[in-house]
Amino acid sequence: MKINLVAFGITKDILGAREVEYSWEGAQTVGGLLKDLGERYPQLVDLASLKVAVNNEYADNGVAITEKDEVVLIPPVSGG
Repeated sequence: MKINLVAFGITKDILGAREVEYSWEGAQTVGGLLKDLGERYPQLVDLASLKVAVNNEYADNGVAITEKDEVVLIPPVSGG
């Protein structure tokens, strides 16, 4: 499966680009994607929290992903 993966903040640095055409085998859910990303990019696992949005809506691990979806990685943010 291939998707358009958009990364913000530290996730952009970890992946090496803001937008990546990402392909993987296996479960076509947010949870499956996060598992695969964690194997390819172990630094992502170390983040305190990592949110995922599918087509502009926050998504939990059970949300299905199709090739037409835009998936966004939203890292933890801090402010003051």
